[in-house]
Amino acid sequence: MAKVFITRDIPQAGLELLAGQCDYTVWRGDGPPSHRELCAGVAGCHGILSLLTDRLDGIVMDAAGAQLRVISNMAVGYDNIDVAAARARGIAVGNTPGVLTETTADLAFALMAGAARRIVEGVDHVRAGKWLTWGPKVLLGHDLHGATLGIVGFGRIGQALARRAAGFGMRVLFVDSGNKSEAAAQLGAKRVTLAEMLPVADFMSLHVPSTPETRYMIGSTQLAMMKPSAILVNTARGDLVDPAALEDSLRRRLIAAAALDVTEPEPLPVGHALLALPNCLVVPHIGSASHATRDLMATMAARNLLAGLAGVPLPNPVP
Repeated sequence: MAKVFITRDIPQAGLELLAGQCDYTVWRGDGPPSHRELCAGVAGCHGILSLLTDRLDGIVMDAAGAQLRVISNMAVGYDNIDVAAARARGIAVGNTPGVLTETTADLAFALMAGAARRIVEGVDHVRAGKWLTWGPKVLLGHDLHGATLGIVGFGRIGQALARRAAGFGMRVLFVDSGNKSEAAAQLGAKRVTLAEMLPVADFMSLHVPSTPETRYMIGSTQLAMMKPSAILVNTARGDLVDPAALEDSLRRRLIAAAALDVTEPEPLPVGHALLALPNCLVVPHIGSASHATRDLMATMAARNLLAGLAGVPLPNPVP
């Protein structure tokens, strides 16, 4: 029976599909395995079921051995995997696209609303015993209805966010290098350049992958071009935003707030400057964290894994 290493305890729905189909071992550490622990765990394995927190390079693949057939990533992104190294070794690589689109768009919209209406600050205000009476100037925030939403990256999640914005009567602008004319027409969205978007967006939400070209695409220059009332949302990848520049902009109120599901570094260490700012809402990478979505991700990853072990095409191979 094929031997498999699973890098974290995944939802039971995925493990049930694997039961009896392979001999799997689940990493039970408090966090993800280190690179050294990965190399030890995958030794002799025919398959790896990984998460985005696992760096799977050629060293790990060689530590597994020549019999390694498949790496199945329980994530949409796969920048944690050296895909070229896998292909050079004849290893199939799969991911879980599409399944988390709506759930991540839900969170992006929730973060926009939470930052705009200062929800976390309000909760803290009550818990600290500061709610003494209704006040006409207490915790004033910003409206979503009628505001301008700028979406950077108009793929599946960006378009799903635009659909939600329509219900609030928001004007939608987007930046994307691909041909999105049909989606734009359907959603009433307008393509602009980033330079055009920055000065006019009340909210800006990031939905592009992490690449050398997108690293720190939002830095001091871009933040200085935004409205003082603007709110930045990032549910994509932490390294799209320069954290030092963001901290400075938030502290100086060059923008009103930021809401982050992903950070650079990730996780942010306790005591990090961004965590001390009341106008920075940070959650721990929970974009896909609903019961239904994580179950679907686990079953998709399991099916990719089983296909790779069987030597047949993966249902969801990486492009």
